[in-house]
Amino acid sequence: MVAEVVLMRNQIATYWIQPRFLFKYYGFSWVHLWPGNGVYIHWTVFGVLAAFIAAGFLYRISAVLFFLSCSYFFLLDEGRYVNHTYLMCLFGFLLIFIPAHRAFSVDAWLRPKLRSQTAPAWALWLLRAQMAVVYFFAGIAKVSSDWLHGEPMRAWLTHIIHSPLIDRFSHYRWTPYLASYAALLLDLLAAPLLLWRRTRLATFCLVVFFHILNEQFFPIGVFPWLAIAGTTTFLSPSWPRRIMSLVRPTAALLSIKKVAPLPHKKQILVFSFVATYVAIQILVPLAHFFYPGGIEWTYAEHHFAWQMMVRRKSTTAFFYVTDPNNGETYQVKPRDYLDPRQIARMGWRPDMVQQFARYLTTVMLRAGPEPLKVQVRMFVSINGRKPQLVFDPNVDLAAEPHVWGRPRWLLQIHGPLPPVGQDFTQNLFVTSSEGD
Repeated sequence: MVAEVVLMRNQIATYWIQPRFLFKYYGFSWVHLWPGNGVYIHWTVFGVLAAFIAAGFLYRISAVLFFLSCSYFFLLDEGRYVNHTYLMCLFGFLLIFIPAHRAFSVDAWLRPKLRSQTAPAWALWLLRAQMAVVYFFAGIAKVSSDWLHGEPMRAWLTHIIHSPLIDRFSHYRWTPYLASYAALLLDLLAAPLLLWRRTRLATFCLVVFFHILNEQFFPIGVFPWLAIAGTTTFLSPSWPRRIMSLVRPTAALLSIKKVAPLPHKKQILVFSFVATYVAIQILVPLAHFFYPGGIEWTYAEHHFAWQMMVRRKSTTAFFYVTDPNNGETYQVKPRDYLDPRQIARMGWRPDMVQQFARYLTTVMLRAGPEPLKVQVRMFVSINGRKPQLVFDPNVDLAAEPHVWGRPRWLLQIHGPLPPVGQDFTQNLFVTSSEGD
């Protein structure tokens, strides 16, 4: 236990305290670290709130504070964006409204009037819709030229995924295609097959197997376990009581009352909330289709779109800071200001590169009143392609305004996949590789 506490403290320090600079989401630059040991205390309280929700103790208050705490850590650094943290924030938000404390909870034990044998159907379908969105758009992201041609699955099978069974088949030409199309079909069809009673159990077992494989071969944190837990919402609503009845036969026969139907006005309010939330979850991942350049190239669409493990990329970046007051230009190495994890996460995300450029103008000395200029020469290789220049090297990124969509200084990159066995990234300094 002591070792785990020390490890967690070290991770908190590595993630948020030690870095000199934290990337911020647009509009949330006001989210800052707590002073002193505040971050450690907040993280501890965060864990306590999760335990309170699991036990159903002070559920509503705990759900609100859990959502705010999860959102705080999520917003602290855009460079730490991962899909499972975003999904945790969404689940935390939904738990505020879902009455998940009506049975088998401390609140129901302390306040018998809360007990109920049923839960509103909208609560269950809202959770199902959330998981359906995750699966479906993860599948949509795979409907791309590279994925359909077996990349980056081919590279993973060659360099990352190793096991006696995988190694036995990884050298066949059809293996990356089989794996790619299987993952694509599973993501696209998971929700419909889970909703159909005849295929539900088999699909659930397949999904669990898929997530466990991902957990074994890729460093994607808690996402597989979170996804498995979320997928259980597609099972029969009575499955928790059936399991409880194996341990305590009277669990399904508790003296509980049914919930009266909601008044008509409240039904309209609930329907409006559910419809609005689901519409937002559908529209946000679709936003990138309105950007020119295609979903494989802009990378502006990565956040909030459930694009998980769909490309392998390598970048080499050169930052040049010019002081117009004396005409001198300095080359800046990102590793002098960012840790390796931040550099990898920054990759070639336009908004994060621009944030770093602006940060350089605030920490580097200048010889006069004129602001510093920052130009970037960044070469990107996607799925083994020949590296290409991705930003206009003549643009002062620090002076460019924030724009929604594709910035004018983001160049159009393109090109065919390299022949099988040839990889242009082998001689590159790899600074970014996409995770979940």
